[in-house]
Amino acid sequence: MIITIDGPAGSGKSTAARALAERLGFQFLDTGAMYRVVTLVCLREQIDLHNEPAVSDRAAIITIRFDGHRVFANDEEVTDAIRTVQVTQGTSIVAVNSKVRGLLTTLQRQAAAGLDIVTEGRDQGTVAFPDAECKFFLTASPEERARRRQHDLRRRGEHLSIEEILAHQHERDRRDEQRAVSPLKPATDAIQIDTSHRNVHEVVEELEELIRQRSAAKP
Repeated sequence: MIITIDGPAGSGKSTAARALAERLGFQFLDTGAMYRVVTLVCLREQIDLHNEPAVSDRAAIITIRFDGHRVFANDEEVTDAIRTVQVTQGTSIVAVNSKVRGLLTTLQRQAAAGLDIVTEGRDQGTVAFPDAECKFFLTASPEERARRRQHDLRRRGEHLSIEEILAHQHERDRRDEQRAVSPLKPATDAIQIDTSHRNVHEVVEELEELIRQRSAAKP
């Protein structure tokens, strides 16, 4: 069974998807981390993120591996390194690269083959797994999303004002929603959930109940 959870940054999709996978005993696939790994490697090697052929050529030879909550690039753990402001800003540039998206979508499908999996991202229900049994699209107000991002950054020792985060967030949303390939949007059959005033436990409870209802309704 494949469950997709899409949504913009700060909507709570990663946290909810991971918790839901644990609750159901499913595997968890963090596709956003895959794009972040490509971005980090390119930044470290001073590859211009706007140079699409150079970025896609580099992406093709990066080994991305997950071990629980840990993320590895070419056997180096980069769990924290891929969450910096610089990588976050660069990821939305890499995400419009059609060849990179094709490469990573193939890897995502390979990773999910034959498994019960919860996968989160921005195009999981629309492109990567259009036939998934359950699809969700999480949203939250811009202010709440920025607040959550600020909290995460402070935990890693980075300090940005809400105004700065909102500006970065707006630009990232614009890129994600307007890109020609796999734009950020809910699948036509996705259930949309606003997480603005809800904690993770409440969101996961609703997701699990909706999945069980969907499973029970199957012939």
